Amino acid sequence: MDEQTIKENLDLMRDVLISHVPFAKAIGMEILDAKEGEAWMKVPYDEKLIGNPDTGVIHGGVITSALDNISGVAVQLSLPERMAIATLDLRIDYMKPATPKLDLTTHAHCYKVTRNIAFVRGTAYHDDIEDPIATSVGAFMLAANRSMSPGEAAEKGLIDKAEG
Repeated sequence: MDEQTIKENLDLMRDVLISHVPFAKAIGMEILDAKEGEAWMKVPYDEKLIGNPDTGVIHGGVITSALDNISGVAVQLSLPERMAIATLDLRIDYMKPATPKLDLTTHAHCYKVTRNIAFVRGTAYHDDIEDPIATSVGAFMLAANRSMSPGEAAEKGLIDKAEG
């Protein structure tokens, strides 16, 4: 993917993420940078995102959502053309609480794309990616909006032939 295509895709992801994902807009997600198969995003610290009022730590759901969204962006930036995708599996390992009053940064790398599934690793951190708040691994279904008969799905190996 050349620089111009990455820039066009990044602009598209910025527009799509904010305009089509209301939660992303509500928590202030902002895509910072990207290259082929990788993306970085920020969620600014905001008191409305606090999960524990006693500590001021942002809610774990914000971290999960940020990792899910940036993983999806990384998948899109690894594909030859835009298509609907859906999160099949997302595992989050929380390493430590987020620090109150600090912005959350996330990075994701789509490291493998097959015909039907893309695989991604992600990290949530403040200033140093080597000091993670949480890490993730995920799998995303490609062309998630396509419809096919059970027979077609069985032929493609998406379901067992006995189910088709």
